[in-house]
Amino acid sequence: MHPIKIVFFDIDGTLIDMQTKRITPATLDTLRRLRAGGVKICLATGRSPVTLPEIPGIAFDAYITFNGSLCYTETDTIFSQPIDPGDVRTLVRNADALGRPVAVATRYELAANGADEDLRDYFAIANEVPRIVQDFDALCETQQIYQLMLGCRKKDYPAVLQGAHGAKIAAWWDRAVDVIPAGGGKGIGIQKTLAYFGLTSAQAVAFGDGNNDCEMLDAVGMGVAMGNASPELKARANAVCGDVTQDGVYRFCVENQWI
Repeated sequence: MHPIKIVFFDIDGTLIDMQTKRITPATLDTLRRLRAGGVKICLATGRSPVTLPEIPGIAFDAYITFNGSLCYTETDTIFSQPIDPGDVRTLVRNADALGRPVAVATRYELAANGADEDLRDYFAIANEVPRIVQDFDALCETQQIYQLMLGCRKKDYPAVLQGAHGAKIAAWWDRAVDVIPAGGGKGIGIQKTLAYFGLTSAQAVAFGDGNNDCEMLDAVGMGVAMGNASPELKARANAVCGDVTQDGVYRFCVENQWI
């Protein structure tokens, strides 16, 4: 493999333990040492920009949010692809037909037309709560929507997407989904970010744990699944590191002499 120049990290279940909601000192040290060694570090997450965690003392070089639909640095927007407004209307109707409330995400806010147990628990993973607003329909019509979130099961996926031809599901949890533009995905986000920095996939590494990380691992020279990753992701990965609770990222980087 070429010398690494950039590393992409999923957040929940990769950098941060989903149970404790914390990043370990060793993982934090890994981020510092990579960047001090001239390696770019980037977040690649299904989260929105407003729910990104504050990681003390760490400045990331780029942020891939909404599962790749919005990618940016502190100064530039690298890639922006909201969902077609017609598809947003269709998806909200489909969710309503399933008896499911839905949350939508713009670049700067999250808003919901209700909340059920699945949606509340989904938001709780990021230490958030759904914000129910009265002007939900107007917001959907007037703002760029990058992602919709709703509780459902895999059997419901066809019903969620029925009639929405420019959207797809990015799922990493079995009780809820993110709905993103069909042209989005973490793999696309990584391609756009690599091009922005003038780097190649052979110079890139990615760490992830969920099924929404499959495209991300395919887009880099070294795709690493966490020990706590889904079986599907482990099957797609070039390597498997330790569990997030056992400093898997740190130990893998030490073993490969990246830090």
